[in-house]
Formats: sequence, structure tokens, C-alpha cells
Amino acid sequence: MKTSIKILLITALISITGIGFAQQNRVLQFDRLNGQDGLNIFETSKEDTVAFEKLKARLGGDFAMQFQAITQGNDLGNLVKLGDNFNLPTANLNIDVQLEDGVKLHLRTYLSARHHEEAWVKGGHIQMDKLDFIKPGFLEGFMKVATIRIGLDEFNYGDAHFRRTDNARAIYNPFVGNYIMDAFSTEAFGELTLQKNGLLAVVGVTNGKLNQNVVINDNSDNKMSFFGKLGVDKQVNDDTRVRLTGSWYVNKGTTTGTWLYGGDRGGSRYYSVLHDQVDGGSDFEGRVNARFTELTAIQFNPFVKLKGLEFFGIYEIASGGADGNDGSFTQLAGELLYRFGSTDQLYVGGRYNAVKGASVDGGPEVEVNRINLGGGWFLTKNVMMKLEYVSQQYDGDGYAGTKYQGASFEGVNIEATIGF
Repeated sequence: MKTSIKILLITALISITGIGFAQQNRVLQFDRLNGQDGLNIFETSKEDTVAFEKLKARLGGDFAMQFQAITQGNDLGNLVKLGDNFNLPTANLNIDVQLEDGVKLHLRTYLSARHHEEAWVKGGHIQMDKLDFIKPGFLEGFMKVATIRIGLDEFNYGDAHFRRTDNARAIYNPFVGNYIMDAFSTEAFGELTLQKNGLLAVVGVTNGKLNQNVVINDNSDNKMSFFGKLGVDKQVNDDTRVRLTGSWYVNKGTTTGTWLYGGDRGGSRYYSVLHDQVDGGSDFEGRVNARFTELTAIQFNPFVKLKGLEFFGIYEIASGGADGNDGSFTQLAGELLYRFGSTDQLYVGGRYNAVKGASVDGGPEVEVNRINLGGGWFLTKNVMMKLEYVSQQYDGDGYAGTKYQGASFEGVNIEATIGF
């Protein structure tokens, strides 16, 4: 507890000093702002609207705290009793640096997280939208549509990761929880994005490993992961925007590629759900991760914005290819929001999310369903409050005899978040 208090005090001091520093140098080239102005931005734009003057750094942060009032139960009656109280606050430290014209660095550190209470570097990458550092005008025509990202960080599979909570960065997420099958991992990667006239293409590669090392064991079968995305994103008129993308991720190894749905070091946003009275539970309960080897995943994401009305969806299939690890899961999700107010600072909405499948081909299936209902208020562009009701149920023969048999949890969460 003392360690957590110290972390929070340090975070507060960094935030106070960082606000002035960050505001002075707030806008970088090809940027996504951390706050309301960053909503509904997916890949950063290729519009070159900020002139490069000199090396410029932006110090920012995220802070999130929830009051959780959730109850739970199952057929075995062996789940822990949950009370109504505050969860451990989480905090991020963000450093963004404009290194050169069209070249910038991003680094995020988890100062306090549910799964890692100590400071932990989440990851970082370099983004290149120009190559003038090689030679003025080098590949200028190509770089008008291209973005290159290299580092050890989250990579661009699917669109849901742009809207999820990343430890304390909860300001883009209209609800508290992330999706049940949460595609997010930090791996060593390289990625090329092409954008022109609303058309989008992404191709990239990772080493498939969350925990980086060079040791080779007798059972090592390390393989590279390949991912990509194709889509269209059109501002039809002043009131209407339509986006549709399809993404894929493929890894043919048996000791790599298992992290796509288990790479979030921050832990689940619903604390202590599905913990039993004897063995407890992990910090990642409430999600589904089959840890498939020889993984193939495909995700389709429609996004439609009509004035203040927004729809975002997911249709996703993840399957394994190794013997005994060759099942598949399907995820469906639909999120409908309505934003209103003089600056769209208020919103109400709901989300439905369901995952169904089996870990082994022909094996007993499991099904998890979740409903979120709620709303939020941007007090400022960088401070938000949100309230949600969540209900999640577990079903299927694959859960027979386990703590998930007949399990469910439901209740209310209030979250305050700051992002700058």
C-alpha cells in the first residue's frame, strides 16, 4: 500500500509539471491527441499540417480510478464475495518526441497497473512519415501516402485496439471494460501503412513473442507473425463518416503467437471477478484467451458516424492449427453511442459482446456474453467521468465442473480518467 501511495504521489507531481510542458508543445506532426480530440482517430493522418521547427518533446500522462459495485455467483457457489469500493488507481507516463521532420518517438510506461504495481515500460516505437533525414526529398512521393513504424509496442491488428483502455489510458473507451477476446500485444514489430483517398493498407511482421529473449530450448519452435489490414475510411459529407476494415494475424509456431489475446500486462478492468475462495484467480479473469498455437485470426470492423450517432462493430474468428490446440472462437460485438452537447461532451450508449467456441476441434463449446450500458461526460477535453452497468454470463458444456459453470457477474462501475 505504501508503495502504491508513493507511486501515485510521484505520478501527480509528474503530471502537474508535465501539463505546462505538454501544453506548450502539444501538437506534434501526424499526431493523435490524448483526450477528446483524439476520439475516433485510428491510423494517424497523412495530412502534413504542422511545420517542423526543432526537436520538440511532449510529456503526458493518463490516470484512471474506478468505484466498482459488482456481485457474482456460479453453480458451485465457490466464488469470492465482492464488495463495493475503489480499485487500485492506475497511471501511465507518456513521452512523445518530434525528433526530425516527419520522425517521432513514442514511449509509454505503466507507473501503476493492476498486474504490475511497479513501474513497467509498456513499449515504444519510432514513426516515420518522411525520410528527409536520409536525403532531402528522399522517396517524397511514396512517403506522402506511407507511414513506417518500428519498435517493441502494440501493432496494428484490428481497429478495436484504438478504442480500448490501455492500463490508465481510458479516455478513448466509452465503457470500463475492453472486449472479451481482447486483441492486444506488445511485440517487436515493423509495419508499413499506406493511405490515399480514403483507402488503407497495412502490412507488418512481429517476432511473435511477448517476453523477449534469445534463449533456444529443445521445444522452441519460434516463428514470425505476419499481420495486415485492408480498408476504406471515407468522410462522405460533413455529417457522415464510413469506415470498414479487415485485418489478419498469422503465426505458424508452437511457442510463439500465443499472446495476441493475452499480451496486456495491465490486467482486466473488472477486478477480482471469477476468483474462487480456494485458488483465487488471475488478474485477467473476465476475458477469453484460448492461447492457440499456430494461430490464425481475422477481424472485421465497421464504423459509421452520422452526426452524433456512432456505431462500431467486431466480427472476429481466431483458430489454432496444432494438434490438441486446433479449435476456434468467434467474437461478435456491436457498440452504439450518441454524443451530444455543445461540444459533444456528453454521450450515452450500449455495447453487446459475445464469444463462442472450443479450444479443441470437436470439443465442448463455451459461450460468454456481456452487455454494457452507460454514459459519460467530458468535463474538459482531457478529463472524463463515465458510468456503466455491466452484465456478463458464462454458458456451455466446456465449463462443466469448473468455476465458470453457470457463472455470472453484474453491477455498476464509475470511472474517472484523465489523459493529456
